[in-house]
Order: sequence, then C-alpha cells, then structure tokens
Amino acid sequence: MALLLALAGLPVLAADTGERTVLVMGDSLSAAYGLAPREGWVALLAEKLRSERPGWSVANASISGETTAGGASRIASELARHSPEVVVIELGANDGLRGLDLAQTHGNLERMIRASNEAGARVLLVGMRLPPNYGPQYTEGFERNFVELAQAHQAALLPFLLEPIALDRDAFQADNLHPVAEAQPKLRDHVWPALLPLLD
Repeated sequence: MALLLALAGLPVLAADTGERTVLVMGDSLSAAYGLAPREGWVALLAEKLRSERPGWSVANASISGETTAGGASRIASELARHSPEVVVIELGANDGLRGLDLAQTHGNLERMIRASNEAGARVLLVGMRLPPNYGPQYTEGFERNFVELAQAHQAALLPFLLEPIALDRDAFQADNLHPVAEAQPKLRDHVWPALLPLLD
C-alpha cells in the first residue's frame, strides 16, 4: 500500500512498517481545508521527513472544525492507534474564534499533553493568535495558555503557526482564514525547526 501511495505521488501519512511516527492532532489548518490533501503542510512535512529523516512517518489525525474538547476526547484512541514518538498538537483556534472559556481550553490541551507524555511521546504544541476584536484580555490570555502549558510540561512550543504568512492577504483563501496551497510550504518550513529536535 505504501508503495502504491508513493507511486501515485501521495504522502504515506501512516504506516505499519515499524517506522517511528509523528502524530498530528489539528484542525482545518492541518487538515488541508479547501485543498487537495497532498497540498497541505502536514503532507509536505511527511515528504520532507521521508527524504531527510528516513524511518519517520506522519499520521495526520486533524479534523476541520475541531476544538480542543474534540481533540481531548480523541487523543487516547489516536495514541493507541498510531503509537507515536512525537505528537504535534495544533488545536485551539476554533475555541478562540468561538470565544470559549480559556480555562476549558487550557484543561483540554493539558489533557492531551499529559496523555501523550504518559504514552511516551514528546510534544510539540503549536499556538495560534486571535484578531484584536476579541479584546486584549481574551487574546492575551489565549496566547498565554500555550506558553504556560509548554513551560509546565516541558513541551516544545511554536507560538504562532501562521506567523510567516499572517500579514499577506494573498496567502489566504477567500475566507481569509485558511492558507492557499502556495503558502503551505512556508508553514511546513516554519514548523520544521521546532519539530526537528524532537526527532533525535
């Protein structure tokens, strides 16, 4: 199956071949919303790993619209399914856009980090920022969640996934939320330096 996917030009996102696995738990930003799956930054990351870190594969368990509550409810089953060495948690944006309680978001992310650590996996927490119209108290508290959790659990932190493209309107689809295909390599390259130390 892996050979067939490779011949078709598709990344092998999960493989039962004894490879070490990076599990990505994300929302639409990691699920290639509005794009072909192979165009998303996670699929591009799988390709980069295959060429530069042989023996590593990527399992993309991201779901468009996912909240931290959804991720927390799925983390145990995804850990059991993939037995990852590294878990990338890219969740929280939908909590913030819906104005959900910051303490609940914090608790859900913490549950995911702890479950990953207990399963023997290292964690990369990928943060997000909100538009200023949510008010400084909420937006600052939202960003602080990621920093505090990374520090408390000694997780790697990438503070803002969209940092390389955030000010470029042409990098986004018509909804002004989801990056276009041409922007995905920039996201992959932004994640890569934060992920790389966890692969050793």
